[in-house]
Parts: sequence; C-alpha cells; structure tokens
Amino acid sequence: MDNDNTLASTMKNLPPEERPYEKCLKYGPSRLTDAELLAVIIRTGSKGTKALSLAKDILKLSGAPNGLLGLHRLSVNDLMQVKGVGKVKAIQIKCMTEFSRRIAKAGAADELCFSQPETIARYYMEDFRHLGQEQMLLMMLNTKNKLLGEQIISKGTVNASLISPREIFLEALHYHAVSIVLIHNHPSGDPSPSKDDLRITKRIQEAGSMLGIGLLDHIILGDRSYVSLRERKILLG
Repeated sequence: MDNDNTLASTMKNLPPEERPYEKCLKYGPSRLTDAELLAVIIRTGSKGTKALSLAKDILKLSGAPNGLLGLHRLSVNDLMQVKGVGKVKAIQIKCMTEFSRRIAKAGAADELCFSQPETIARYYMEDFRHLGQEQMLLMMLNTKNKLLGEQIISKGTVNASLISPREIFLEALHYHAVSIVLIHNHPSGDPSPSKDDLRITKRIQEAGSMLGIGLLDHIILGDRSYVSLRERKILLG
C-alpha cells in the first residue's frame, strides 16, 4: 500500500470532523488545532498509531504549555524517543520549525532599522526566544547605521566578569565600525535587565567612549517581549 492509500485509510478511521485534511479543506487551516496541523505535516502514523495521536504525543514531549513552542528546543534524537517517530519524521519536524523561524525573520527584515529598537527585537526574536541558554550578539554598524557584521560573543550565562570589552572592540575595529548594538536573550522569557546586564552595559559604553565607538543600544529579548536600555534611558549619550 503506497503512502497516499495509507493516509486515506488512516483518515477514514476518524470521524469526519476530526480528519485534519477534510477539516482544512472545509474550514481552512486556521481552524485546525496544533496537533491537527502537525498530523498533516507528518502525514502518517506508525503501525497501530494514527497520525493525530502521534502528533499529540510529540507535542506533549516538548513540555511547554504551548507544545508548538517547545518543538524548537527538541533535537532529532529527542523526537525519536516518541514511539512511531523515526529519523525521517524527526527531520521533517525540525525542518518545519526552522522554516517557521525563517518565515518570521524574513517578514521582519524589511522593517529592520538600527535606530528603532522594536524593529531590531522583531528581527532577532525568532533566533533567540527559543534558546535554552543566554547568548549575546554584537552588531557592528557604519556611519549610516548599516550592519557591517554580527558576532556571537558569549554563550551561557551573560556575566560581567566573562565578557571582555577588549574582545568586543577588537571585533568592532576589525570591521571599522563606528557604533555597536548588543542584543541578548533571557531564556526565562522575562527581559527585565539584571544587575549584571547593567554592569556589562556600563563597562562597554565607557570603553567605547574612549575608542570613539558608540554603544547605540543593549536590547534584551524575552518571549515575544524586549527591553531596550536606550528606551528605558538606562543607556544615555
């Protein structure tokens, strides 16, 4: 039996209102639940397991209240722990989450302006909001506030004692940058600045002032939220 026949047989075993394909055709994809959307993407279940049941098991594995968000943090090996998910299905799901991230980022690209913190936050949000650890990104700009380059300068806890202004400005000088922007995430989802965040910002701003390279902003990303130290007037000048 080929895949299309297997899929048709699986769908026929469900009540009409629970068949994702038929429901999508009748009402549109917005009416599908998260599990139904995932069932359509993975197409078939395994022997003895329907695609919809398998999709629900995958969403439960994520451990997040909203199962879809948790999918970003699952590896191929994590997904393969679900009975009925082999390497191919696991790769399909990982590609789906990466595709959604790229769509979100592409949609924000046209509005990106480094003098407007909300556009920076929107552009980088999907890169950072699903990370399980803190990362800090250095963005280097020219006189017209155009991006010359970007570099991850810290992974793990963003701690003032672990981040060296020297390394930051060596990178900035290499790109002939006249200003920089820092951005990092809080895995907790709360972007409120910590004492370490404020100490780091002050040290880097002071070092930049001596070198003639301005710190335009330090933006902290949470879950669909952000704090700009420039907007909060914590970062002045």
